[in-house]
Amino acid sequence: MSAPHSLTVTTPDSRGLEVLVEGPEDGFPLVYHSGTPCGVVSFPYLADAAASHGLRTVAYSRPGYGESTSQPGRSVADAVSDVSAVLAALGAESFVTFGWSGGGPHALACAALMPESCRAAALLAAVAPRDAEGLDWTAGMGEENIDEFQAALEGTDTLTPYLSTQADALASVTAEEVATALGDLLSDVDKLALDGGELADYIAASCRHAVLHGTDGWRDDDLAFMKPWGFGLDTITVPVAIWQGRQDRMVPFTHAEWLAAHVPSVSARLYDDEGHLSLASQLARIFGDLRTIAELP
Repeated sequence: MSAPHSLTVTTPDSRGLEVLVEGPEDGFPLVYHSGTPCGVVSFPYLADAAASHGLRTVAYSRPGYGESTSQPGRSVADAVSDVSAVLAALGAESFVTFGWSGGGPHALACAALMPESCRAAALLAAVAPRDAEGLDWTAGMGEENIDEFQAALEGTDTLTPYLSTQADALASVTAEEVATALGDLLSDVDKLALDGGELADYIAASCRHAVLHGTDGWRDDDLAFMKPWGFGLDTITVPVAIWQGRQDRMVPFTHAEWLAAHVPSVSARLYDDEGHLSLASQLARIFGDLRTIAELP
């Protein structure tokens, strides 16, 4: 397997996107949309799990995170033009996609708006639309997320100072401090998943990189979740697999149930004893499943 390769991709509107490619050079592209807040950093466990199924991981920092240029006012759907620019730079014509947590909506955008090139999508603990009919969107979330999204609903003037305070802690967070930093967002099973492992290293590093130059990316993710995403879930024609655990206090289990009922061509992989982070232990299964539903040779 080749060493991780970093590059900067220039978008048609002259923004820079920070991109990291990991895995076999001849692997089928897997576009990874990380959570909120996250900047792109190496995640060998994920890259190795993808490589075991012949997939090459392509990850990028969404606008405003890490070294990627900010794009105030962006929508979830705007991720599609960025993914298109990244794939063009890599010379890739088709791909599969994986979205974790706040990355889930962006993976769904690819599935909905890039049906000619996106072969399938897998979601892990993905956020549902804020205006989802019949869904109590914050019910079951940890206190920190309830406070954050209430600030987002009140708008930029409330959200920005709130995130700035949170970012002060994340800017230097270590793997040993991640569990404490996440506080009420962690169920017991997720606390165990962080105990001294590579996952804690990755989360700490990605959080630090996310706020490297401030909170623009985090702010714009949150604001994008609060408004229409820019596409209809009912337009999705490619296969989608949804993975979720009932012990999730970051994105409640009810989000997965709602998505499973409203996304066409969906396969739901729902577990009573898993949480938001613990399902990372199943990444090899998730990518094998993704390859199967995409009908890759």
